[in-house]
Amino acid sequence: MNRRTFLRTANLAAASAMVSGCARKKAAIFNPAMNQAALAPVNLPESPCHIPPVHVSEDRVIRTVVGLRPHRPSGFRVEREQVGDTVVVHNYGHGGGGITLSWGTAKLATDLGLRGHTGRVAVLGCGVIGLTTARMAQDAGYAVTIYTKAMPPDTTSNIAGGQWYPAMVYDDPDKMSASFTDQYLAAAKYAYERYQITTDPRYGVRWMRNYSVSRTPIVQNRGSDRPRIVSGLDSLLPERRLLKQDENPFGIGYAAQYDGMIMEPPMLLNALITDFRIAGGKVVVGELKSTDEVKALPEKLVFNCTGLGAKALFDDKELIPVRGQLTFLVPQPEVTYAALFEDIYMFSRHDGILLGGTHQAGNWSLEVDQATVKEKLAAHAELFRSMKAC
Repeated sequence: MNRRTFLRTANLAAASAMVSGCARKKAAIFNPAMNQAALAPVNLPESPCHIPPVHVSEDRVIRTVVGLRPHRPSGFRVEREQVGDTVVVHNYGHGGGGITLSWGTAKLATDLGLRGHTGRVAVLGCGVIGLTTARMAQDAGYAVTIYTKAMPPDTTSNIAGGQWYPAMVYDDPDKMSASFTDQYLAAAKYAYERYQITTDPRYGVRWMRNYSVSRTPIVQNRGSDRPRIVSGLDSLLPERRLLKQDENPFGIGYAAQYDGMIMEPPMLLNALITDFRIAGGKVVVGELKSTDEVKALPEKLVFNCTGLGAKALFDDKELIPVRGQLTFLVPQPEVTYAALFEDIYMFSRHDGILLGGTHQAGNWSLEVDQATVKEKLAAHAELFRSMKAC
């Protein structure tokens, strides 16, 4: 399953498991300019014309960034391995679901590694997976040192969109083992609940309305043949329902809605590294290039959270990059929702209106592709020009 297909089917499936009679009288829209700790809703009439459009044009572009998602077709790896006299617990390969699943796979990894261990702990990598794993180990009472090639804001996690949904974590749900499915669902549920209680505004976590738009009718998909992973995520997307045509704020086709969270990476990663240091954590900046160097570390319990770095460091031949390019427009504080349409998506953040929709497997380039910028701007412009005026 390619990324284009996954983005379309995952978001439509997530939004289409609806009960038609659950329309609300009021729409709770969360204003990012308000105190996020209170998560105070702004109640507006349930009408398609109260949704402000995104103003898409080239002269509103403020930056374009490129990142490489660490993808394993069989799914992320959380596994314990003995490397000489060192225990290595792997926690990497999350594809487009790193921020979403981070606290969950950190719990899986620390549950595997910490039981019975004494002494200091090492974490390799300082992206969101490394930082949440380090914080889980600290919370369990362990002294932690992070060994990392790059620090925020120069990690892959800083390039992420931050929407809460585990996108592109695996290729074919029908080939997932029962053990991986159990890990996946456990990680998603734990992370979902952990982020809900992360209410301090400095973490950049808030609830956000999502609109999933399709040119063709969205078919309800509650059959017993649904993959267990998809059905297991249904309960993690509240307020999900199909919109009637007179409720649809977009003039293109059909729409569904659901409520989800967004975690703004610049804020989240800064808060996590601050918490790590306050708790006594140490950081050593430098690249580990071989397992011999890992075995030589003074810590005999090592959590490998190196993302794509695990390909060379631990010879993971399955690990591949999936290139993503994001273009940011000037912030629009009045836009407090997310929109997903075909293979493009828009998230509203404090640091700008994020426009995404590139997913190139096997592409290692970190150079901005200007042709792609123009293509995605045109696709987003079509979507937001279609919005209904009142």
